[in-house]
Amino acid sequence: MTHDQFQQQVETASRIANLQAHTPLEMAVVLPTLNEKANIAPMVQRLEEALGPTGWEAVFVDDNSHDGTAEEARRIGRTDPRIRVIQRIGRRGLASAAIEGMCATSAPYVAVMDADHQHDPALLNDMLASLKSGECDLAYASRFAVGGNADGLSSKGREKGSRVANALARKLTGTELTDAMSGYFMLRTEQLRKQAENLSGIGFKIMLDILSTARPQLTVKEFPLKFAERLAGESKLDHGVALDFVAGIYERYLGRYIPTRFALFGTVGALGVVVHMAVLWPLFMLGLVSFSLGQAIATMVAMTFNFWLNNLLTYRDKKLDGASGMFWGWVKFCLTCSVGAFANVAVATVLNDQGVLWWVAAIVGIGIASVWNYALSSKFVWGRFRR
Repeated sequence: MTHDQFQQQVETASRIANLQAHTPLEMAVVLPTLNEKANIAPMVQRLEEALGPTGWEAVFVDDNSHDGTAEEARRIGRTDPRIRVIQRIGRRGLASAAIEGMCATSAPYVAVMDADHQHDPALLNDMLASLKSGECDLAYASRFAVGGNADGLSSKGREKGSRVANALARKLTGTELTDAMSGYFMLRTEQLRKQAENLSGIGFKIMLDILSTARPQLTVKEFPLKFAERLAGESKLDHGVALDFVAGIYERYLGRYIPTRFALFGTVGALGVVVHMAVLWPLFMLGLVSFSLGQAIATMVAMTFNFWLNNLLTYRDKKLDGASGMFWGWVKFCLTCSVGAFANVAVATVLNDQGVLWWVAAIVGIGIASVWNYALSSKFVWGRFRR
């Protein structure tokens, strides 16, 4: 950086600070990021063009990007007091990042949008006006409203899938929306903080979570969005995004009784039993192998299936990737399940020997093994001790 560039940045920061002293903070824009360094400076410029020089702040919540996204935002923030950075270590996920960012601001209104330039900041003023007037509790941008488009989606298949997902989401929230999967919305910060403890933070569609858990139901207004092409960076979504609905359904109907992640883990385990029997039955009944060998093969197949599906669904926000990460994660998962299986057999055997009905003893054993496997997997496979 040249002396003239540095001097210009200092002068800009001084100008903004002087203006902010006379303009209260009114709105925060939360932008979850993952490897989007090239998007940061252009997005700050677009926000200023849309919102003016003061009255807002941008909170970049970065999931420890390897391309220096957080450092780029900090570089800008050193001379621009409107820019803040939350760099998360050991945590990933769009929904949880959005929640942390929204809870970190003192602004009375908060918006969430992507940093990749697919969301147009020009909508923010109109969204804010609708909230301030009391016209709605939550304003959001819709790709499928009249006047909007989904041209920025990577394929027609994804556009069609998004429309199907929206139909399911409308049933989940009980709210008529044309784009319930939108990641661009605004609400009062007080409302978000009131709901924060009830939000799962699992998956990618935080707006869906907010709408489905709000009591009383929030009134909504939508704004047409022309969904643009991504400028740079990586998508924070993957081809399993529809699986968020499974988490959403569990959260809405079971969340008050058991943790959503544990419910997902249990569902995967039940599917694993089906896989186990589907492998064991032909191997043993057709006389291909002995029962003990067939049981061993079926157990390894089922554990591998459970590990893969848990990584895809239950722990999507902490997903392991890469050959090394997947291999060692699978090894740890198998070891964890082996300990759980031993506990299952031991407890069930003791109960049965004491006269407890065999099927009751079996269910108790399975329950203990499930809790054990869930607790250890959460810590050692997908948690803070995974490496």
